[in-house]
Amino acid sequence: MKEIKSDFKIRLAEVADVAEILALIKELALYEHLLDEVVATEELLKETLFGINSPAEVQLAYAEDGILGFALYFRTFSTFLGRPGIYLEDLYVRESARGRGVGEALLRQLAHRTLEIGGGRLEWAVLNWNEPAIGFYQKMGAAPLDEWTTYRVTGENLQELAKN
Repeated sequence: MKEIKSDFKIRLAEVADVAEILALIKELALYEHLLDEVVATEELLKETLFGINSPAEVQLAYAEDGILGFALYFRTFSTFLGRPGIYLEDLYVRESARGRGVGEALLRQLAHRTLEIGGGRLEWAVLNWNEPAIGFYQKMGAAPLDEWTTYRVTGENLQELAKN
């Protein structure tokens, strides 16, 4: 893995970090104009991120002055590649820490983690209006998949779909 000279480190989150993780999620949601959609609680995050068979992991970037950002991700599988991968659900760097290489370091850590699990791809979605993120991801070598459209079922529609 490429060594990045920095004043911060990255580590896997622990259950004691739940309050900070929730704060980061809310900061990200505020940035994305989606704060009203956040229903996660500390208790729920403790259970889902650190309980038995947790589906996701969180990497935290930190320095002496506190937590700088996070990457929340989970494993996927590609039938075409026949290999696992990682889906990056959220990558967020606090405004005060931007420009220090935190986002790049978190993304590089996930690339390393993807290879570590024998993975064939690291992927994520970005809001179409988020030009700073799009520019950053393209600088890091990522390319958009314009031929794919993401679909989602939530709330009452999910309940209805699950009925027999």
